[in-house]
Amino acid sequence: MNDGQTPDNAGSGGLVSKSPGEANLHVLDVVRRAEQELRQLIDERGEVTKRIGTVKRTIVSLAKLFGDGMLDRDLLSLFDGRGGRQPGITSSCRRVLAEARRPMSAHEVCDEIQRTLPALLARHQDPMATINTILGRLVQYGEATVRPGDRGQRVWVWVAERESRASNALEGENSRPAI
Repeated sequence: MNDGQTPDNAGSGGLVSKSPGEANLHVLDVVRRAEQELRQLIDERGEVTKRIGTVKRTIVSLAKLFGDGMLDRDLLSLFDGRGGRQPGITSSCRRVLAEARRPMSAHEVCDEIQRTLPALLARHQDPMATINTILGRLVQYGEATVRPGDRGQRVWVWVAERESRASNALEGENSRPAI
């Protein structure tokens, strides 16, 4: 023990153990760093999800211009990750909004899914809550927008449709003769 070790740290190879307070500070630092990393990853996931939506809309637009024949089964499976199985509620919400010729309320989206794929909502206790959640996510992904409807309820619009209407309006303005 004449090498500088005390009886408290003699068996630890010269390392002094941390007091409980120091250990808590270390744990708090690790938790803080993990929280920062988690927040960063969540932010990155949001950006990646938005980018995926943009690329998907690009592919859909190209398919509309040049024909659906350019979309093979492998590419289609990337759209909902389900392969050849029945479409899920999220892809059904996307389809309903994309095919709609006007803004739709959550109730209208739910009714349309119930009309076309009744089994899809059968196992859900509260289909409206499910639809509202999915529509909110589509807004987060940048695939849809939400705004107040005529009767004060929220209505959703498929972004590609909104962009198409905006470009049509601009084209209409540009094609008017100058006075």
